[in-house]
Parts: sequence; C-alpha cells; structure tokens
Amino acid sequence: MTDSTVYILGISAFYHDSAACLLRDGEIIAAAQEERFTRKKHDQEFPSHAVQYCLSEAGIKASDLNYVAFYDKPLLKFDRILETYLAFAPRGFKLFYKGLPQWLRKKLHITKALDRGLGGAYKGRYVFTEHHESHAASAFFPSPFEEAAILTLDGVGEWATSCIGHGQDHRMTLQQEMRFPHSLGLLYSAMTYFTGFRVNSGEYKLMGLAPYGEPTYYDALRRDVLDLKEDGSFRLNLDYFAYCYNTVMTSERMNALLDGPPRQPESPIGQREMDIAASIQKLTEDIMLRCAHHAHAQTKSKHLVMAGGVALNCVGNGRILREGPFDKIWIQPAAGDAGGALGAAFFVWHQLLNQPRKNKVESDSQKGSLLGPSFSTQHTRDFLEQRGARYRHIEDEDELAATIAELIASEKVVGHMAGRMEFGPRALGNRSILGDARSTQMQSVMNLKIKFRESFRPFAPVVLREFVDDYFEMRPREDSPYMLLVAPLQQSKRLVSSQSSGKGLERLKQARSVLPAITHVDNSARVQTVDAHRHPRLHRILTHFHAKTGVPVMVNTSFNVRSEPIVCSPEDAYRCFMATNMDALVIDQCLLLKEEQANATEHQTEDYLNQFQLD
Repeated sequence: MTDSTVYILGISAFYHDSAACLLRDGEIIAAAQEERFTRKKHDQEFPSHAVQYCLSEAGIKASDLNYVAFYDKPLLKFDRILETYLAFAPRGFKLFYKGLPQWLRKKLHITKALDRGLGGAYKGRYVFTEHHESHAASAFFPSPFEEAAILTLDGVGEWATSCIGHGQDHRMTLQQEMRFPHSLGLLYSAMTYFTGFRVNSGEYKLMGLAPYGEPTYYDALRRDVLDLKEDGSFRLNLDYFAYCYNTVMTSERMNALLDGPPRQPESPIGQREMDIAASIQKLTEDIMLRCAHHAHAQTKSKHLVMAGGVALNCVGNGRILREGPFDKIWIQPAAGDAGGALGAAFFVWHQLLNQPRKNKVESDSQKGSLLGPSFSTQHTRDFLEQRGARYRHIEDEDELAATIAELIASEKVVGHMAGRMEFGPRALGNRSILGDARSTQMQSVMNLKIKFRESFRPFAPVVLREFVDDYFEMRPREDSPYMLLVAPLQQSKRLVSSQSSGKGLERLKQARSVLPAITHVDNSARVQTVDAHRHPRLHRILTHFHAKTGVPVMVNTSFNVRSEPIVCSPEDAYRCFMATNMDALVIDQCLLLKEEQANATEHQTEDYLNQFQLD
C-alpha cells in the first residue's frame, strides 16, 4: 500500500435491493439504494444512480477508483441453480427456462455488466466476495467491537443460507455454515407467501401480524416441516416446499398442514393467518436464539454482530439481547442485500488489503446510517416556489424544532426531511413521518390516511436515549439507534396486561399503554434511541416535545406510502405530502402546512390505490 488515497466502490445488484457504497481509506463516504432514485421498490438493476451519487459525493470519477467489489459470486450461484435444477428435474424446467435468459444476458457476464455500468471508465480490478462474507464484513467491520461473534442469516447467497464466524481487530473468519435448500430466510418467506404477502417485501407484515395470533401451528411445523438441532441448524422437509422447482414457495402438502390453501393477496386476513404468523415467528425466534447460543459457544465472545435479511427480524433480535449469552449486540442497519455493497467494500479494505480499523469501542463507524444524498436549501426553495407552494423558511434550528414539536403535540402528522438520507430499510429521522405517541387515534390515522396500508401494522417509537429504560424494558441508556430491537414496555406504562380480552384485530381497539400509538398488542415496541451526536435535528425536536408534554417519545415511521420507496428528494417529499393526508411538511428549513396549500384535497385510501395502481 502507498500513502495515496484509496477509493473502493462496493456494489450489490441484479438480485434484490441494488445499492452502492464508497469507502475512502476505509471510511464510509456514501451509500444508497438504487430504489430511492428510480422510485422502483427493491430495484435490482445495476445501481447506476447510486454509483453516480457516491462518486459525486467524493468528487471523483469512476476512473479514480482503485477497487470495485461485488457482493457475491455469480458463477458459484449459477452452479447452485444448475445443481438444483438437475436434482429436481424435470419439475424445475419451467422455472429454470424462465430465469435462464436473464442469467445469460447479464448475471453470468457480470464483469461486462459492471464495465457497462461504470461507462468503461474503470480499468482496475474487480473483486468478488461470497455473499455471506459480504454480510459478515458489513456486520463486523463498522461495529463498535474490537472482537465479536458473527451471525449471518438470510434466504440464500451462493450456497450458504447462514454462517457463524468470529471477528478480531481487522480480520474475520467464517467457521460454520448451513446450506441451501435449508434456510431460515426461505422458511420465513414461504410463510410470508402462504399468508398472502409479497415475498422479499411482506416479511415485516408477517412479523407485525404475529402478536394478533396464537402459535397453534408451532408444534406441527416443528414435527413435520423441519428437524431442528440444538445448535440452530435444521433440515427442511422439502415435500412441503416448492421454491426449488416452482414460482410458488409451498406445495399442496403445506395446505393440508395449515388447514387450507394460501391466502389470496388483498383478501381479508383471518384468524388462521394470524395464527400462522404467530407460529412461524415463535419458531424463527427459537432458531435465532439457538444460533446465537451456538455462536457464543464457538467463539466465547461477549459481543455479537448480525447481518442478513433475517437480522431485520427485530423481535428475534430483542430476544437475543434479553435472553441470549451476549453482553451487547450490533446489527447492520442495512442488513439485507443492499448492505452487501458496504460489506464487499469493507472486505477489500480490511481483509484483502490488511488495513486496520479506525473506529474504536463506544461508537460504530456507520455514521448513524445517514449516508445518502442531501439537498441545499436553495434547491428546496426554488422547487417549492416553482410549484406555487406556500411555506415558511425558519432559519433558526431551535425555533424550527420547537415549531415541529408544537405541531406534533397538537396531534398533527408531520413529514420530516432533513440532511442526508438513511441507508437501509429504516427511516431514522431524516426521511420520517412523525406523530404523537400519546394519541389513541394516531396508529389508525397514520396507517389508513397517511401510509395507505393495513391497520394492524405497528409504528415505532423514537425516544431520547437517556429515558429509554423509563419507558421500555431495556438497560439504562441502552443504545438502539437503528430501530432493530423490539422491547416490552415497562409495566408502569401499561394500562392492561398482555393477556387482554378479545381476539385478532379486535385487540386494536384497546388502549394498552400511556403511549397507545406505538404499543403493539403484545405490549412491545420497536425502539429507536436518539442522541444529539447521530441525529441532532431529531434530538432537538424530541427535546422540545419532552419539555412541552413531559413525554420524551414520539412516533417515527418511514416517509413513504405503501409500495413506494422512502422519499429521497424534496420533489419526492412534496409529492408524497400532497398525495396523502399529512398535516405538515418540513424540508430542511422550510415548513409547509397542508391547510395553506391552494390545491390540497382530502384523500381516501381507495383514491390513492387507484391513482398509483398499487396492490
């Protein structure tokens, strides 16, 4: 290595959630998902917009890059697909034939696709890391731990579906893996499909639905569908699944086990679907806990880091923290495929180039995961004036935060866009919709009139970090800045026990705590802690809200509507604001009130779905 600056571009593409990340001498300069620019949810094409953003943020061109890292090995993945087809032939021919043209066109010739995506300007070396190496690197290297056990869990990479490893200083090793077709991620996705939600998108819905049901199918799943070992590994009974050879996830044998065929999308959700959700969630948590205990036994570490799509199961994460053997855990905020771009770049810098880590204990190097684009105040004002929008420009940050807090305290719903966009699936304050957690109506109002989604979906709280243990069963000043841990509310904040009366969605009508808008039916919440260092604007708003109301907690949900990505630009934010029933919009220092907009109208859920042809 020389003393000159080293730029490493990480890319994930062509499968799910394409993204790009840029490191400069091992420091994250920028990272973003392609969907935020194209407005196509889970965009899997080459992330040309994300790449261009990363390069522009650093002020360089593709020709200035020293390395480009891709997050998996397509040839090895194609080997798995071929072997799977042969193992299930001739049943899988239709599925294989359908996917073959895409493989021949770009996935097998990934180097040419990368050359095209970079405009032929990059002349250096391409590095291909294995999928779970990328996940592991994304979990360990940005974490605050000098040493940690590593656990990755997802659907499938090349062959691996989960891995256990160990990280020390700037090196990591993967020690054990479970292989396709036996996969916790695919098992959870199969139940997502069976309950009528979209695979690779609706898993959050399944997790949110689980507390409404009872785990009545748990025993049947444990007995017939998988053989679970003490270390968390298992073998699936493939007679119940069809994903190896068909476009659907489950076979007719699963229908018999779960009392009927899969629910049709958009049809009413019944008690059966709630019970299936509860059963698979309980089983998933059991497997995650066993994997965590085994990782601890193998590594003897006090710390755990996690990545992979299953690491976004924040209920399971919360149980690992509370019931597992580790003192602390850290989960990559972009735990899914998008984070693979980050992991691939880190893998090159630390593992291949043997460079030391810069972050030390107490703070991660993820920068609050605020790694995406920001926009100038002049850009915002020019756009708003072009649209004829009425707005106030409030330059003083304290005055602006107090004004936002006042609106929220009066039960107004506020869209908030400021600073750099979040990297990963969670809005952490910079592209968020904020509301009053004390309101008994806020959950249904936000779901049906703002988000245009199912009324059962829970909302997450943001809480000043110094008060987290006053409201939630967490340790004093427990750090959860990325909204990846679920914790029970403190008993002192509950109004009824978790064994409340009623069944299914009837339980939505019950007030469960002093913070009804963020309290799920099982008295839990997906907690995001806020501190002045990572999220200064949100911290200031919460501080004013606390001073006014005595409550240091608000609702935070992503600034988007159903089937759309989180907003990126002022144009996206304004469009979402005007197409929903949000009361106010803040874009950096510009405040808009809906009642003052000349073309504001009241929107119904059906109007929105018809307007944008969403399912």
